[in-house]
Amino acid sequence: MELAEAIQTRRSIRRYQPDSPIPDELLTRLLDIATWAPSSHNRQPWRFVVLTELPAREGLARAMGKRLRADRLADGDDPAAVEADVSRSYARITGAAAVVAVCLTMQDTDSYPDEKRSRAEYLMAVQSVAMAVQNLVLAAHSESIGACWMCAPLFCGDAVRHALDLPADWEPQALVTLGYPAGQGKLAQRKPLAEVVLYR
Repeated sequence: MELAEAIQTRRSIRRYQPDSPIPDELLTRLLDIATWAPSSHNRQPWRFVVLTELPAREGLARAMGKRLRADRLADGDDPAAVEADVSRSYARITGAAAVVAVCLTMQDTDSYPDEKRSRAEYLMAVQSVAMAVQNLVLAAHSESIGACWMCAPLFCGDAVRHALDLPADWEPQALVTLGYPAGQGKLAQRKPLAEVVLYR
């Protein structure tokens, strides 16, 4: 499909057809396309952990759900609403054919003696990883694979790191769930350009 069509017709897909694995060669192709995103200084700070086996997805979902439950209950939220939220998250992760945990590493980035430039370097790495995620979800859509970008790992990075036994320098940024769609997803809307663009 044309690039503009792929961008405008992509939807966040949260429910997938059961028992429909994604072929390994297709997953590899999607990940390869993800790595062709632009990155600051071309340092390519993205790292990916691919979970295709159900026990691995269940372990991750349980670890994240435990942290979600504890945080929301500490906020004083209604326990029934909390359990519904935890169950919804668990279903999204375990119901996917594959889950890609997207991480960043600062190992190859520039270092500075001051906080201002160090912070800028970190934000550039975050933005680079986000561009790789965009490539991944668009590539999936072009192959009729549904995808959903979940930023929940930002709230429970330690739980994700422990569940996946990540290298010390891999910082969890997002999950991308993948699978053959069970539905079309919600109709997307965008604000008019007049609300988001300034011309100078």
